[in-house]
Amino acid sequence: MLSDEELLRYSRQILLKQVDIDGQLRLKQSRVLIVGLGGLGSPVALYLAAAGVGELHLADFDTLDLTNLQRQIAHDTPSLGLHKVDSAMARLGALNPHVQLVPYRSGLDADSLDAAVERVDLVLDCTDNFAIREAINAACVKAKKPLVSGAAIRLEGQLSVFDPRVETSPCYHCLYGHGSEAELTCSEAGVVGPLVGMVGSLQALEALKLLVGFGEPLVGRLLLIDALSSRFRELRVKRDPHCAVCGASHG
Repeated sequence: MLSDEELLRYSRQILLKQVDIDGQLRLKQSRVLIVGLGGLGSPVALYLAAAGVGELHLADFDTLDLTNLQRQIAHDTPSLGLHKVDSAMARLGALNPHVQLVPYRSGLDADSLDAAVERVDLVLDCTDNFAIREAINAACVKAKKPLVSGAAIRLEGQLSVFDPRVETSPCYHCLYGHGSEAELTCSEAGVVGPLVGMVGSLQALEALKLLVGFGEPLVGRLLLIDALSSRFRELRVKRDPHCAVCGASHG
């Protein structure tokens, strides 16, 4: 059930026929894992907390640095030096005390990542490391949990949804596993703040669509964002039947 305070808090969202009371209850009963609480994870966490997702599992092993504040909007100057998980929990708790927050302050190894993914309904990859992205994808394929993956660097962003519950859905490895992704990070190549905000906001939107069950998620589609020209492109992505992670012989 939703309390009177919750009905008022989420009233603008409940007004949408695609959400309504039933959809809001589904959000309240949902558990979501956000891996990475930086430029992408900040808007993801803020919007999902504001929307009333019942449990947010927050994973990040890093502490807050001054260079983060140009884009990582879940954090603030007084939080410098704090663990990003603790800084984010303080902000999210102040934003919406109804949301339960579950912290993961250390790096997730294969076993702990598998366990963390098993505990939730959906995972958002907000990291900037290729090896970690591959590990998150493998855990989601294994547990058959949908994965919303976003990336942004310089003035370019990407977004897709990989849903192993859908037979035709590719996984992250289908798309990126056949060549080594350049190991560039924002600290080396730079990034403009509103771009990661845009990609993170779209990740949060895809998560809400999947959790509530409305619209057309970005399954089998890769959204490319060119911030320099303010243009969006979409590419179709097919499942690789020989994929080393989700292929028929590995299912």
